Amino acid sequence: MAQVEQVQLEKSLSPAQVWALALGSIVGWGCFVLPGDMFLPQAGPLGTLTGFIIGAFLLCFVAVCYSYMIKYAPVAGGAFAYAYVGFGPTAAFICGWALVLGYIAIVCIDIAALALIFRFLFPGVFEFGPLYSIAGWQVYMGEVLLMTAGTVGFGWMNYRGISFAGKLQVVLAYMLTIGIVALFSGTAALDTASFGNLVPAFAEHRSALSCVLLIFAISPFLFVGFDTVPQAAEEFSFDPARARNIMIIAILCGVVLYSLVTLAVGIVIPYPEMLAKMDALRNSGGTAWATGTVATMAFGKFGAVVLSCAVLGAVCTGINGFYIATSRLLLSMARGRILPAWFGDIHPKYRTPYKAILFTVAIVLLTPFAGRSVVVWIVDMSSVGTGIGYLFTCLAARRVLLGSEDVTNKANRLFCCIVGALTAIMCIVLLLIPGSPAYISVASRWCLVAWVVMGFFFYFSNKTVWSKLPEEELRASILGRRDIPVFFKGNGSKGRATAESTAR
Repeated sequence: MAQVEQVQLEKSLSPAQVWALALGSIVGWGCFVLPGDMFLPQAGPLGTLTGFIIGAFLLCFVAVCYSYMIKYAPVAGGAFAYAYVGFGPTAAFICGWALVLGYIAIVCIDIAALALIFRFLFPGVFEFGPLYSIAGWQVYMGEVLLMTAGTVGFGWMNYRGISFAGKLQVVLAYMLTIGIVALFSGTAALDTASFGNLVPAFAEHRSALSCVLLIFAISPFLFVGFDTVPQAAEEFSFDPARARNIMIIAILCGVVLYSLVTLAVGIVIPYPEMLAKMDALRNSGGTAWATGTVATMAFGKFGAVVLSCAVLGAVCTGINGFYIATSRLLLSMARGRILPAWFGDIHPKYRTPYKAILFTVAIVLLTPFAGRSVVVWIVDMSSVGTGIGYLFTCLAARRVLLGSEDVTNKANRLFCCIVGALTAIMCIVLLLIPGSPAYISVASRWCLVAWVVMGFFFYFSNKTVWSKLPEEELRASILGRRDIPVFFKGNGSKGRATAESTAR
C-alpha cells in the first residue's frame, strides 16, 4: 500500500548530542535554586536524597517503556505519537496537550532564571527601569530585555537547524557538569564543611515519609528532560535501539548532579542556619540564593565565575532542549490534524518545524513580563503534564507488547510497563489529591484549570478536521507510515506487530 509522503526532519543528532540533550534538559534551573528554596526547607537532606533516588529509579522503568516505543515508532512527537498507537486520537490530544504545558513551562522557568542569575552575578546591572511588581517580584525593563534576548536567541538558533544546536548542547552539558563538580569540591574543602551540618536529616515539621513523598512527587519535573529524547527520535543519525541506555545514563547523571548541589548547600554550615540566613535576607528585600551564597563562601569573588559556568550551562541546555521538544511535539500534533496544519510546516532550507518554533518563542516571550513568582506557579503544573505523558507511554507500550507476536522477555517487559505506569499514577495523585504532602498550590490549580479550558477549545475547534480522516491516513501522518499497527478499538485496522518491530 502506498505510503504518504511526508517532509522529514534532518537526521543529524549523534548519540553524544542526544545524551547532552537529555542531561541538559534534566539539570536546569531547579537544580540550583530549589536546594535552598524547597529541598532542604521542605524535605531535609536525607528526605531529599532518598526522594531523588526513589524517583529516578522508578523513572528508569518509564524510560525503558519509552525505549520500546522509540524502536516501534521513531518519529517526532514522543508520548503523543505513542498515545495514538495505544489509544487513538482523543487520548493522543490529551497526552500532547499535557506535555505542551510541561515543556513550555520549563522553557519559561529557565528563561525567568536568567534574571535571578544576573541579579547574583552582576548586581544592579539589569535592574533598571522598574515597571511593576507581581506577587512580590519586581519586574525591571533591563531584565525584560535580557530575557527577551535569550528567548529570541535560542529560538533563532533552533529555527536555523538542529545540527548547531546539538553541538552547542554537548559543550553546555560538559560546562554544567564541570561547574557542579567544582562547586561541590570547593564547598567540601572548607574548614567548616561537615556532614554533621546535615542535621536534622528530615524537615522537622513533616514526617520522614512525607518528606520523601514530596520530592518523589515532583520527580517528573526534576528528571523530565530524558523524554526530550523520543521527541527528537526522527532526527537520530543512529539506531533508535540505543536510546534506552542514553536515557538511563542521563537520568543517573542527573541524580548525581542534583545531589551534589544539594549537599554543597547543606554541608558548609548547619543547614538550618543557612536557611535562616536566607529568610533574613529575603525579608530585608535582598536576593536570597543559597547556592550563590555557598559558592561565594567557597571561592570568594571567583565563586561567581564557577557558579556561572554551571548555572548558565544548565539554564541554556534546558532552554535549548525544551525548545526542541516543544516544537517537535507541536509538529507531530499538527501532522495528525489535531492542531492546525500551520504548526506542521517544515522549513525548505533548514529542515526545522519553524512555525512551531515561532509559536513557542511567542508564548515564552510572555515570561519576561510575568515575573519569576508567577512563573514558579506553573512548575507544579509541568509535573502533572509530564506525569500524564509518562502514563500514556507506559500503557501504550503494554498494549503494543500484548498485541505483538514472538516478543522476547515479554514478562519482564510487561513488568517494566506496569511499574512505569504505577510510578506515573503515584506522581499525579500526590500532586492533585488534597491533603497530599505534594498537593499543588491554589495559584497552580487555577493555572491548570485555565490550561484545561484552552485544551477544550483547541480539541473541539479542530475535531471536525481529523475526525473525518480515514484512520490509515491519520496513522500515516502521525507515525510516518501506514504499516505500523495501532492498538485501539474502532480504528478499523487493528493489527499485530512483528517481533522485529518491538525487539530492542
